[in-house]
Amino acid sequence: MQQRTPITPDPRTAPAPGTERGTDRSRRRFLAAAGTLGGSLAAAPLGTARAAGPPAPRRAAGRTVAVLGGGVSGLTAAHELAERGYRVTVYERNPTLGGKARSMDVPGTGGAGRRPLPGEHGFRFFPGFYRNLPDTLRRIPVPGSATGAHGNLVDATEVLFARDGGRPDLRLPFRTLLAAPSLELLLPDALLQTLTGLLDTSLHLPATEIAYFANRMLVHLTSCEERRLGQWEHIPWWEFVRADRMSYDYQRLLAIGLTRNLVATRAEVASTRTVARILQAFLYNVLGFGTDGEPDRVLNAPTSEAWIDPWTAQLSDLGVRFELGCEVQELTYSDGLVSGVRLADLDSGRIRTVTADHYLSAMPVEHARLTWGPALRAADPGLARCDRLQTDWMVGVQFYLRTRTPIVHGHVDYVDTPWALTSISQAQFWPGRDFRADYGDGTVAECLSVIVSQWDTPGVLYGRPALKCTREEVVREVWAQLKGSLNDTGRAVLRDDDVHSWFIDPAVTGLGGPAPANREQLLVQTVGSHDNRPPAATAVPNLFLAGDYTATDIDLATMEGANESARLAVNALLDADGSNRPRCTVWTLYRPPELELLQQQDAVRYRLGLPNALDFG
Repeated sequence: MQQRTPITPDPRTAPAPGTERGTDRSRRRFLAAAGTLGGSLAAAPLGTARAAGPPAPRRAAGRTVAVLGGGVSGLTAAHELAERGYRVTVYERNPTLGGKARSMDVPGTGGAGRRPLPGEHGFRFFPGFYRNLPDTLRRIPVPGSATGAHGNLVDATEVLFARDGGRPDLRLPFRTLLAAPSLELLLPDALLQTLTGLLDTSLHLPATEIAYFANRMLVHLTSCEERRLGQWEHIPWWEFVRADRMSYDYQRLLAIGLTRNLVATRAEVASTRTVARILQAFLYNVLGFGTDGEPDRVLNAPTSEAWIDPWTAQLSDLGVRFELGCEVQELTYSDGLVSGVRLADLDSGRIRTVTADHYLSAMPVEHARLTWGPALRAADPGLARCDRLQTDWMVGVQFYLRTRTPIVHGHVDYVDTPWALTSISQAQFWPGRDFRADYGDGTVAECLSVIVSQWDTPGVLYGRPALKCTREEVVREVWAQLKGSLNDTGRAVLRDDDVHSWFIDPAVTGLGGPAPANREQLLVQTVGSHDNRPPAATAVPNLFLAGDYTATDIDLATMEGANESARLAVNALLDADGSNRPRCTVWTLYRPPELELLQQQDAVRYRLGLPNALDFG
């Protein structure tokens, strides 16, 4: 789990292809022309509705609900149900709550009154276009914070695209551009000009490629929902943006990099609908529309300290019970209803069955679908579609360093790394924590949290994919790839003798052996996957589904998706129960009314078999 032996340096080489550019004057002239539609398009502004706020907490005794899974979706469901008077028990396999979002103590690392070093499955961030999860955060009391756990969010203001082989890194501001955004920015001409300008200023790609990518984004922005589901859902992002025809930098930055960072899947298989929806959400966030805050926010302490622990304390106060260390084996079914849940206590091995009036399954899809037996699947044949949903590895390595190493005030994307690395230096965002005084043995000053997104690509050190490496080899390989991007200009950003220790989530097992496994995988939005995502309500009247694999508006495996799915599941349960308690507020992604007319026109074209009016191939 943890290694204290210093990492020895290893040589690293990487290709550094260049791109040709024209003169600045001709480039500006070209982009100015590309960024205008000639005023031929218009959109009529329409109003938007706002939902009511959350209900006041209620402690009245009510019917019982078994929530299966103690991750973000399970805790959200428990929160909403307890506030509406239901008696809730959460059953969780892990010894701690929070799922993939939790932080974990690194065993044997605390001392002299200091906490153990904080480990995690991987870093997390809270974009400003999240609306459901921030609402929950505001409702979690935290001493000294008028806005609850939401007050523990802090802004990350930059992003760094780190390149290999001495190529210039791209360090960019990442924040909302306008304090008072103008609705005119959402008209097609203005959107295209804004997109073109942002890309040109930030990425320095060939002007023709910038113009093409901006046009592709506008095609999706003006597409009707029928086209998005019927056409773009079934086309890979790589194909939609014509990455195979473009430069190496275009492929790495706009095709591969965006899907890796924002959608956590591969451009070659990722649904265009999913990728483009998240990109447009970030675009509107940067322009100041439909936001809860800045585009990139992180917590001001380890996740469990800043969020999960206060949350579980609040839920306990609301009467929620937690049973940890118990694994759901099967939801038993009889007489048209779920009749119970068979559990295995991991410590004793004892098998038992628990019952409730309602059952809300909030486990990850790869675990949930194993608990649906033949009788239950026969009762709801739609459950079988979940077997087609795919998951993949996305897990991190935390490097504990002896020196504060704030590489950038935000996230780093190591664009050229074969293992698709991203990272964040966390100590800079924890102002209330003195790392040396609060954690470990008193010598650790930094936690550099790195995520490995591609576990099946050969590395630079051993020539093997991460799945074929031991834990120690994975760590050395990740460190070598980090240095290949950060130390390639001669400046020693990372030093081998600065590494104190490291941590990989114990959910990852068997590395270096014949059967590597990861119990905490991530759903990936492959082409067509939307069709296989189930609704919150099943055909079984007392069974409901939550989790980032279910059908949500955000349509992405994220904490926001998990939170939204739980709200939908609770609303479905309230409907089935005939409850008169208020329904959960559910926020959807921002939809500019200025584009609705174009989307309505596109719906007509789609039904006639015609392409989007701006789709020039």
